[in-house]
Amino acid sequence: MPRWMSQAVAVTLVNLRSLPQRLSASAVAIVGIAGVVVVLVSVLSIAQGFRATLQAGGDPQTAIVMSSGSEEMASHLSRESVEIVKDTPGILGGEHGPLASAELFVIVNHPKKSTGTTANVPLRGIEPSGFSVRRQARIVEGRLFEPGRNEIVVGSAAARQFQALELGRSVKWGANEWTIVGIFDAGGAIWESELWCDVTVLQPAYRRSAFNSVHLRLVSPETFTALKDTLTRDPRLDVAVFRESDYYAEQSTATARLITTLGFSIASLMGAGAVFGAVNTMYTAVAARTREIATLRALGFAGGPIVLSVLTESVVLAIVGGLLGGSVAWTFLDGHQTTTLNWQSYTQVAFAFAVTPDLLVEGVFYAIAMGLVGGLLPAVHAARMPVAAALRGL
Repeated sequence: MPRWMSQAVAVTLVNLRSLPQRLSASAVAIVGIAGVVVVLVSVLSIAQGFRATLQAGGDPQTAIVMSSGSEEMASHLSRESVEIVKDTPGILGGEHGPLASAELFVIVNHPKKSTGTTANVPLRGIEPSGFSVRRQARIVEGRLFEPGRNEIVVGSAAARQFQALELGRSVKWGANEWTIVGIFDAGGAIWESELWCDVTVLQPAYRRSAFNSVHLRLVSPETFTALKDTLTRDPRLDVAVFRESDYYAEQSTATARLITTLGFSIASLMGAGAVFGAVNTMYTAVAARTREIATLRALGFAGGPIVLSVLTESVVLAIVGGLLGGSVAWTFLDGHQTTTLNWQSYTQVAFAFAVTPDLLVEGVFYAIAMGLVGGLLPAVHAARMPVAAALRGL
């Protein structure tokens, strides 16, 4: 082992063994860094949970057809266009014809349980085949709405997050009063944040005659390209065709990016404070070991091992803080249910915080970075300490 390395190991071990004697100062740095990691991991877990919820609704064997250049809410498809779409080869057949659901998407205002304030909730009119197109959707309480009646089924996430959406309750939206007859689950997908009803009842309630989209169940994922080419080249139509998995992945991008940017911005501001705390802690540690460092220098220890030992101590404290912060975030936030705004549709999406192993690792690395920055100046100060002056001051 090279001489400088053996010196670094020896000094570092002495530093780490003396940590219990400086527990109070060390705890300040640990808690500060832990707080930053909690905030960072928490905010990033929002983006992760939101992205997972939208992507859970993506099935490569399902396609969505909308008018060209529009989001679903602004899309406009006439009844004639819908019939042309349904007659296209490549759609899986069902008991009552092709598995295709022409749908209308509107927004209703409804109070949240957590705050009592109103928020945008998506109300979707579907055709009877709508559940067959979305294979993961199933009724878990009550029953499916009957065609032609003012009945709705509520996604399980919407029922948890919004007031008065229990089975048997009545609510008034548009020109109709609706009765809740069922609760459905969709395997954690975005549809659990929606309310579904018969599209032929929803259209007159909101004075609409057209549809926003058609959702199709394909014969196989491989038929998507052929179906897309057929529809987009048809001169009678002006439509865009998306694979459902791609559409919802793209939908999650804007909101997830915004949340991630916000998370790193907040963590950077808090991290600056934590770095100052680490700097103060390490300067205190260096001051408490002035005699020891001066003696080591007098015995021939180089400045490099001194720098490395101080940086190692700072990183160790940072790792402890990072692990503590990650543990707190995982214990109290993982799986916590909440809602956020989907900036693509301007509706509330219910989802669960997802504190994943990747986020915990990212939090620890962020903590290590803070430890390195916070320990650098005190480490250099310790290495440059004049030996004679240090010994005379004791």
